Amino acid sequence: MTQNHVSGMEASAVSVLKRAVELDQGGRFQESLVCYQEGIQLLLDALKAVKDDPKKVHYRAKIKGYMERAEQIKVHVNQLKEDGKYHEQIKIPEDATGYSYGMLFKPYISGALSEVWVEDPYIRHIHQLYNFLRFCEMLLKAACQVKTIHLLTSQDEVESGQQTIALAEVKQSLQAQGVSLDLQYSSTIHDREIRFDNGWIIKIGRGLDYFKKPKGRFSLGYCDYDLRQCQETTVDIFHTKHTKTL
Repeated sequence: MTQNHVSGMEASAVSVLKRAVELDQGGRFQESLVCYQEGIQLLLDALKAVKDDPKKVHYRAKIKGYMERAEQIKVHVNQLKEDGKYHEQIKIPEDATGYSYGMLFKPYISGALSEVWVEDPYIRHIHQLYNFLRFCEMLLKAACQVKTIHLLTSQDEVESGQQTIALAEVKQSLQAQGVSLDLQYSSTIHDREIRFDNGWIIKIGRGLDYFKKPKGRFSLGYCDYDLRQCQETTVDIFHTKHTKTL
């Protein structure tokens, strides 16, 4: 392994662990835990390639400290979950980037996840239907075994045909991947909520529709939602041992 490669791993580890500490200090414990785990693994990989003994001692001490903090957070989070008191809040600022569905939902997705409920009245217009499709794609690429996605939304009174055709295509496409889409409509739905059967509940003020329209079809962020500017919104995350169905 080249020195440049080792330096690159060190830089990556520092960046991830810095983010972990920031999230930790901000009370975003579940997210910080994911970053601590990623950063520790990067440090462990770098340690294997380090030849300098004093540096090895330094690395081991750092890894030990981060592992102890990660374990403390894990115990704290598990206790809050057990007591039904877990609540975390993320404020997405106006024009912020880096909040794709993958980045936002990753800390709450686990291998045990198999069923998802999406309650969002605004999966109607073309860009909103694409949002839902991207959310489904994110789930299929994630480290989980999603088999059923439930969608409760309202029907587009003006262009219901377009909505019906689009969601039927999403359903058929998911079915080809072994995932079932359970679609229901409600004329009184108002709240926006996403629930995972591993107990996590994510409430986004704007639902899945928190991205701004890209400046053009060839502007950064048109394809990659991590580069897409967001509208200001608040995300509240809860945990319950009993995930209700819609």
